[in-house]
This record gives sequence, structure tokens and C-alpha cells, in this order.
Amino acid sequence: MTISFDDFLKVDIRVARITRAEPFPEARKPAIKLWLDLGDLGERKSSAQITRHYAPETLIGKQVLCVVNFPPRQIGPVRSEVLVLGVPDAEGEVVLIRPDLDVPNGGRLY
Repeated sequence: MTISFDDFLKVDIRVARITRAEPFPEARKPAIKLWLDLGDLGERKSSAQITRHYAPETLIGKQVLCVVNFPPRQIGPVRSEVLVLGVPDAEGEVVLIRPDLDVPNGGRLY
């Protein structure tokens, strides 16, 4: 399916810095709770099923890409406000998408 560039721009993908990360034992599948600094957009929360490759303490300070204009979702006791983006490795485990250089928090992907 082909989409227009205007369709692509409807998905608001931003850079965020992880400021806090904690285990999320209440989740149905192993996950980590994340707090993300989106610069002028403020702090948002999310959860991600990334426990295979990441421990909470290793995520602090890392930048990731996330979709900020999906409606919030309740995941157990956590209200997920953004979708953190990743791609599956060869075994289907999520690997986070990150900029390879430090960029301003809240910067938009074009």
C-alpha cells in the first residue's frame, strides 16, 4: 500500500530521553515502565516489552523514538502516553530505535 507524504506526517514521531525506568511485573508479558523527556512536550510515560535486551538501569539517559499522537492506553496500572518504537531482532525480541548522535529532546522525525 502506498501512502502520501501528508499521510506520513500525520504520525508524529519524536525523540525522547529516558529519565526513569522500572520493572513492570504487573504486565502480562515482561515489560519495563519508562518516563520520557520530550523537551517542550513535557514528560510522558510508556511501557515497553524490551526486557530481553535491556535492563531498566541501562536505559537511563538513552534517547529513543516514539509516536506521541496516538491516544493513551491503559496497560494494567500504567497509562501509556506514547508508543516507543523498536524493531524485532532475528528471534522477534524488540530492539529500540535510537538516534546515533545526541539530538534535542522533542525533535520531530521527518
